[in-house]
Amino acid sequence: MTDSGWIADYRKKRVSAEEAVSLVESGQRLYVSGNAATPFVLLEALAARAEELRDVEVLHVLLLGEGPQNPISRPGMEKHFRHNSLFVGPADREAVNRGEADYIPVFLSEIPELLRTQLVPDVALIHTSPPDEHGFLSLGVECISTKAAVEAARCVIAQVNERMPRTLGDAFVHVSSVDRVVEVDEPLPTLATGEPDEVSQKIAAHIAELIEDGATLQLGIGAIPDAVLRLLRHHRDLGIHTEMVSDGVRELMEQGVITGRRKTLHKGKVVTTFILGSEALYAYVADNPAFEVHPVDHTNDPFVIAQNDRMVAINSAIEVDLSGQVCADSIGYRIYSGIGGQVDFVRGAARSRGGKPIIALPSTARGGTVSRIVPHLQEGAGVVTTRGDVHYVVTEYGVAYLHGKNLRERAEALIRIAHPKFREELERSEYARRFRVRVAPR
Repeated sequence: MTDSGWIADYRKKRVSAEEAVSLVESGQRLYVSGNAATPFVLLEALAARAEELRDVEVLHVLLLGEGPQNPISRPGMEKHFRHNSLFVGPADREAVNRGEADYIPVFLSEIPELLRTQLVPDVALIHTSPPDEHGFLSLGVECISTKAAVEAARCVIAQVNERMPRTLGDAFVHVSSVDRVVEVDEPLPTLATGEPDEVSQKIAAHIAELIEDGATLQLGIGAIPDAVLRLLRHHRDLGIHTEMVSDGVRELMEQGVITGRRKTLHKGKVVTTFILGSEALYAYVADNPAFEVHPVDHTNDPFVIAQNDRMVAINSAIEVDLSGQVCADSIGYRIYSGIGGQVDFVRGAARSRGGKPIIALPSTARGGTVSRIVPHLQEGAGVVTTRGDVHYVVTEYGVAYLHGKNLRERAEALIRIAHPKFREELERSEYARRFRVRVAPR
């Protein structure tokens, strides 16, 4: 199709949201883009058709909108739409744990191939920028597995938003690949960042000491990554290769701290697969050649990650047992999130020259009443990162380095960074007795 020919094609495909989602049929599998690219206008129109539909499988990564705020997650919708989640979030968490929705444990890097082979969608609902002069729609603030879904799906419906920033990289879909276009002018969801609490600041301080000038970083969502970024203002020539870009990255770029000059892959570029933050962040990334948005089978491929020298991966955990096993997606049997990209980046950073994979977590939960360093994981808890993969574990009480350590040494190192009020209990545990753990008097 010529550059001029796509314009007529685009105009023919423009319809209302109601008309676009009329293509969805009972028993089909839908793929829905997520994070700040969750296509709420299309989902509202789809929810309005609920009584006409049965057994529609909704496949997605992280959908935004808590419970009733997400149109297809409202009470009663489970009779018509069943979530099949690749990463559980507020839109489907309660339904998953009631058995009214499903969760697929999978490494984030493997999702695009699943969509091409095993979980091929009938219809993809995506959220894009307006087309450029060549007829290319940008996936904007979320690529992850959307490009693979577009390539695999029989039918593609695009919510084309005037406010979706045009991002660069490998995140474009041509108008010819889309079957219906629904034009909107809607603000994107934002994520506010507040002041980190005292515990997060202490954890961040330990992590910041592990980060060298010229390192390349992966950080996620939450108080600890935000606190880490705030402590890096005196570092030099940091790089970013990550799943998510937040406002903290923008601020360090504006201050000249993040330059990417010493990166050994994608030199000078911030590489990510999704962007979540403020409207100022969305404006900053628009047509900004310093950013490249790629599918997650590139950003999260451990072999790609490892090509970044001095790769520092910072990930969180719900609990860590005394052997170093990391639970990060469930609280006992209760599914909370997903495997995500933790293992991708832990393994990639471990194989990077000078790399450091870090698991960071507060020492306690539930208002300080329970330890998150535990003798054994809760019944039903999932091991996301194995004890063979773990290198650094950080709490507000310090850093435990586990790689190459035996079971006794690991337990001793972890007890030292547990909350002081739980250390004696951990030392008296069956695990500690079995492996003759002894921690020096404090």
